[in-house]
Amino acid sequence: MRPRGLPPLLVVLLSCWASVSAQTEATPAVTTEGLNSTEATLATFGPFPSTRPPGTPRAPGSSSGPRPTPVTDVAALCVCDLSPAQCDVNCCCDPDCSSVDFSVFSACSVPVVTGDSQFCSQKAVIYSLNFTANPPQRVFKLVEQISPSIFCIHITNYKPALSFINPEVPDENNFDTLMKTSDGFTLNAESDISFTTKLDIPTTAKYKYGVPLQTSDSFLRFPSSLTSSLCTDNNPAGQAHWFTPVIPALWEAEARGSLEAPDSRTKVPITVQSVLIQSLNKTLTRREDTDVLQPALVNAGHFHLCMNVVLEVKYSLTYTDRGEVTKADLSFLLGTVSSVVVPLQQKFEIHFLQENTKPVPLSGNPGYVVGLPLAAGFQPHKGSGIIQTTNRYRQFTILHSTAEQDCLALEGVRTPVLFGYTMQSGCKLRLTGALPCRLVAQKVKNLLWGQGFPDYVAPFGNSQAQDVLDWVPIHFITQSFNRKDSCQLPGALVIEVKWTKYGSLLNPQAKIVNVTANLISSSFPEASSGNERTILISTAVTFVDVSAPAEAGFRAPPAINARLPFNFFFPFV
Repeated sequence: MRPRGLPPLLVVLLSCWASVSAQTEATPAVTTEGLNSTEATLATFGPFPSTRPPGTPRAPGSSSGPRPTPVTDVAALCVCDLSPAQCDVNCCCDPDCSSVDFSVFSACSVPVVTGDSQFCSQKAVIYSLNFTANPPQRVFKLVEQISPSIFCIHITNYKPALSFINPEVPDENNFDTLMKTSDGFTLNAESDISFTTKLDIPTTAKYKYGVPLQTSDSFLRFPSSLTSSLCTDNNPAGQAHWFTPVIPALWEAEARGSLEAPDSRTKVPITVQSVLIQSLNKTLTRREDTDVLQPALVNAGHFHLCMNVVLEVKYSLTYTDRGEVTKADLSFLLGTVSSVVVPLQQKFEIHFLQENTKPVPLSGNPGYVVGLPLAAGFQPHKGSGIIQTTNRYRQFTILHSTAEQDCLALEGVRTPVLFGYTMQSGCKLRLTGALPCRLVAQKVKNLLWGQGFPDYVAPFGNSQAQDVLDWVPIHFITQSFNRKDSCQLPGALVIEVKWTKYGSLLNPQAKIVNVTANLISSSFPEASSGNERTILISTAVTFVDVSAPAEAGFRAPPAINARLPFNFFFPFV
């Protein structure tokens, strides 16, 4: 109801005047900063009058719950301040800028500075320039922004999530404490309960492929790298890992422990075979005893030295063909690390050796290594695997050269073809007229081809013999020059191996893609009875790199299927 005696028009005018007065009181005060100002005063804002009718629910930003505490003061944050103690152009929030600098500014490069945009309500600073003032001044306002997104952080009930926890760095004061409290490299049964329940522990005394190795109270584990530079030891032993540890790992528990069979009846002690000490200048010294030394922190003036740090750990496990572990050896490499050299890397390896067997040598893993022999063999019949000799240096050979250059003196002695090595060999063969031409030609062929010349070459240094389709067949070519009343004798064998770089540009692997063996025959006149003739027989091997030049690949640009309206060019067309 309106008061008595006031006309309706006057009541409406009074209501409008009250609304204008309320908005005028809520207008933020503009704060300016001149040349002599050292600290700007932030503008404060009063609450807007509530125009919400009774019973209407509050907006999320006006709830009485706990608001997120800003980690960074946006009023002191300046993202365009790149030069220390120097004014950056058009950086209105740079504290090193003065009014003289403002006079040459065109605009603020960063007009608004906000905090975390995931919050429903956050502080924001708005920067601008007042060029009408003399001298020019910097103007900024501190306002509160409401996020329009419905998926925003309104109440914070877990404050540690707002910032990152800095790890405690070891020094001479807290080193002993961290060594006692750190359990990242110790073995205990309690921490393995959840992991043990997930594993299917065998009930036999034999290990199967992929089953974790058991110790007296847990499993044999290796530290492995996480997504960051830290590491974890929740990784069953299997292969070598590189990582950067926080504290040097001590493996005394494994050195004094033992391995157990899956049925926990048979124990195999872990024996420390060697302990090497590495100095700061990388020199190695072997300790006479096999005791693992405790780490020690030494103050060396401006930096610190940590002695007896574990740099490398190598396991060597011997097992039978039935899966029983019979021997476990352990080797350490301890070193001295300076605090200047960070981060620290440790290397852990494990090797599995089977009893009464010899490891198969490889020519690369996977690509060929320069200087190692080519892996080759032959296929006895279609559908079978590749047959290879046990001696890899005898799988692909050529004629051997001697100082006497006599082909018949060292018959059967061959030279292996080494990857990447261009080779040439030869010898001389004396012929008499009493020998028939066909017999001499067969003898020369045997000298050039040797015994068991291969039909296939492995594309990689570690190719398996059962993967026949991956092997590269050798293409045999015969060239001859026929003359009348002459003897056709093979004079040269030219082998050409084409290879390419396969895989990543950072670590390309050598792959053989084609092998060609070209037997070249020449015509020699028939020797008369009693006369001798000397012919030269040679073999050459060349390696040709057929790798295509590396080119940067880009995706094809998307096809824009846009149609113009029929009257787009009206009235010109």
